Formats: sequence, C-alpha cells, structure tokens
Amino acid sequence: MLPSDDHRSMFDLAPVSLWLEDWSGLKALFDRWRAEGVDDIRAHLKADPARVALCMAELKVVQVNRQTLRLLGAASQEELVGRLGEVFRDEMAEPVLYELTQLWHGNLDFDNQTVNYSLDGRRLDVHVRIRVLPGHEARWDRVLVSVDDISERVRAEAARDATANYARGLFERSPVSLWVEDFSAIKQLLAGVRAQGIQDFGTFLKVHPDFVNRCMQEIRVLDVNEETLRMFGATDKQHLLRNLPHIFRDEMEDSFAEQLRDLWDGKTLQQREVLNYSLGGEPIHIYMQFAVLQEHLDQWDLVLISLVDITARKRAEAYLEYLGTHDVLTKLRNRTYYSEEIKRLARKGPWPVSVLAIDMNGLKRVNDEVGHAAGDALLRRAGEVLSKVVDAPSCAARVGGDEFAVLMPGTDERGAAATRERLQSLLDMNNQFYVGTSGHHLSFAVGAATCQSGESLEAALQRADRAMYVDKARHYDTPAGQRSLA
Repeated sequence: MLPSDDHRSMFDLAPVSLWLEDWSGLKALFDRWRAEGVDDIRAHLKADPARVALCMAELKVVQVNRQTLRLLGAASQEELVGRLGEVFRDEMAEPVLYELTQLWHGNLDFDNQTVNYSLDGRRLDVHVRIRVLPGHEARWDRVLVSVDDISERVRAEAARDATANYARGLFERSPVSLWVEDFSAIKQLLAGVRAQGIQDFGTFLKVHPDFVNRCMQEIRVLDVNEETLRMFGATDKQHLLRNLPHIFRDEMEDSFAEQLRDLWDGKTLQQREVLNYSLGGEPIHIYMQFAVLQEHLDQWDLVLISLVDITARKRAEAYLEYLGTHDVLTKLRNRTYYSEEIKRLARKGPWPVSVLAIDMNGLKRVNDEVGHAAGDALLRRAGEVLSKVVDAPSCAARVGGDEFAVLMPGTDERGAAATRERLQSLLDMNNQFYVGTSGHHLSFAVGAATCQSGESLEAALQRADRAMYVDKARHYDTPAGQRSLA
C-alpha cells in the first residue's frame, strides 16, 4: 500500500509519468527458470518469443498518476490497464529484453530508452527509470517506474542527425575535390613573425625560404571526400594522407608562398590556379578555392578547400595558343608569330639578326600532277627539316603556301652560313630516306641576309627575298641531275 496522504499526493501530482507496479510474479518465474537450469536469460527469451509475453503478463499495475493518464490519453487507470497492449508494442522487443536481462542479473535500479504509444496512436519516445523499492528486493512486489516523454528531444536529435548526414553526403559525393584542414599552427607561426616586428613579409620569405616549407608541414588534413581520392588516384584516405608530399611538390611551394602572403594580409578567402600531381605522377592543373570558415577566423582551425581539375581546360587553352602561333600542317611557327617576332626584333634585337628566306621548289608541279595530298606530305617533310635547323631563340616559320623563313637573333653572317649548311645536310638526309620509299624530292631555294644594329630589319628581309629568288632561278636553270641547295 502507498505511504501517507502527503506522499500519495506527491505521487499523483508529480510532473512525470509514474507507475507503481507489482513484479513478484516475474520474480517467481525467474526463480523457477533458475531451478530448471537456465543461466543465459537473453538466449532463453530469444529462443521462444512467447517467454517474453509470459514475463510481461506477470507485471501488475498497482497505480499510475495523473501525468501518466495525460501522457497516454487515458480517461482512467482502468481504461489504461485494459488497453496496455496498445501502449507496449512494436519497437519494444529489444528494450524489454534489456530490462529483463538487467533484472535477471540482480540490477534492481536502472534506466532505458524505449518507445510507447498513446491510446490515440501517437508514438512516444520515452526515457524509463526502473527501481525496485527499498524493502521489497526479496519479492519485487513494489517497483516504481518513471516515464519521461523525450519525443521532442529525439525528434530534434533525428533532425540534427539527418542534417549532418545530408551535409556529409554532400561533402562525400561532391563532384569537386574537398579538403577540410586545420591551419591553426600556421596562424601561430605568422603571429610569431609579427611578434618579431616584421612588416615586409615578402622580404622575410625571400630571406627565410625555409619558412614556407615549415608552414606546409604544419597543415593538418582533417578530412577529404571521395572525389579527392579519385582525382589523385588514392585507394583510401590513409593512402592519400601518407603520400601528400607526392601531391604537393615542385611548383606548389611557390603557390603556397603566395597563399601565405595573402593570409598575412588578412585574405582568408582565396582562389588561384596551382599545379598538383596524382599519386601516379601525372600533373593535375587545379583551380583552388580556400576559405577559413567564419566561425573559426580567430584560430583558423577549420579551413575548407575545394579543388577543381582544370587540366582539360589548360590543355585546350595550350592547344588554342599553339594554333595561334603555329602552322598545323608543318608544326612550324605561323605567319602571325613571324610578323610579331619581326616587330619585336626590330625594337629590341639582339643584334645582329640574320634571316633565311626559303621557298620550296616544285610544290605546284607535285600538286598538279599527283594531288594535294602528296603536296601536303612534302610540306610536312619541309616542317620536319626546318624544325631541326635551329634552336631557341631562333625559329623557323611557314609564312605562305610554300614560303618559309628562319629568324636568327644574335647571329652574324658566319652563323647564318653555318645554319644554311646545316639545312642542306638535313635536307639531303630527308631525301635519302623518303625518296628511297617512293617519296618526292624535296628542294629549297634559299636567300640569306644579316641586319646590324641601327639598320632596317625590313631591308634585310627584302635582301634575303631577292637572294632567294636568284637561287630559285638558278635551280630551274640547272639540269635536274645537277641541282642542289646552293
């Protein structure tokens, strides 16, 4: 029976759901099972679900308080007891096993989280505290059960977990490489430099280049996503983190020095193009965006970095740039590049500047008699020869259909003559190879000129052209069996 009227009122008016129950029948059932040799109660109950139902049938409700009736939507204790099957159902199986196991092992004061249902069908997440009252440990005939409705908290936690899982999913499955890093040690290093009175950080880095490498070693990578592993060819995150020096190397030190200068100037949002390497050694051109998260600006302990692979774009840009300055057929420089180079050399030299004006002999005849495919093959051979005649800063260019030029800055008449001789030698070797395989004979008419400082480069080009036409006339006046470059 309940204690005094005051205690009875406290029980009835308590703001949490309270149940006073008689579990003596359960105690007697457990004693009988022990006598029958049961030692693993959990295995015993799982072997036959009817045994759990048998245990539950032995739990007798003595009294519940008003909050219990309000919580479960019951008009009276009698209605509640008559409909307990609607309250304790579905997800309760595992929590009940836990509670019965605790009691079996003599734990008479414990708590648990489970699910109940109100009589109108509402799901209730509840925190249950079970205690066999003092003085009743031998028979379990008075057990106090408190039930706290934590549905709102559970829903909030579920919403939080769903948001976290959603954010995690976005992070992991982002189509760009994402890195979460800790730059707090770098912030401390920069603060240490400021404490020394350093104001010109750029000069400091030039005097202490090892500082950049020291800062790179202090970066802590906290997490990366799946696209990062794919981009850099890593099998897993540990594989990637163990091999970071293979990814961030060579040009990366200069890029990171720029990043440090921006951080010194307070730029915690940055973007730049950098060059990284896959673990297989292939270069990857990267567009990097760097951001210290707003809530972590004081410490820089949470930095988000996104890396977009722009290698294909870089290759396309390089190819477009190549097309802008090269002839596609011969792979030599084109007329646009040649014209700009003439202007540059006319302004700056270096002097003297020599030029070879070159015209192919017989291209029209090959086109007319055999076809333009054969003529194109001959032009490609011209490109093969002329590309090997000089090295930078000199260059060979196709300036017209069958017209070529070789520009040689810093080269005098003797150098020009030596280049012309080299051209002859390469031409002879090319003809020996191709004519022996049913190719056509490749022949050039060549004129040379040299321009000294203070002279007109345009005038030198005209002299080279005139000399080339003289050589071409000599070519066609010479019997076929006696023709040569000279």
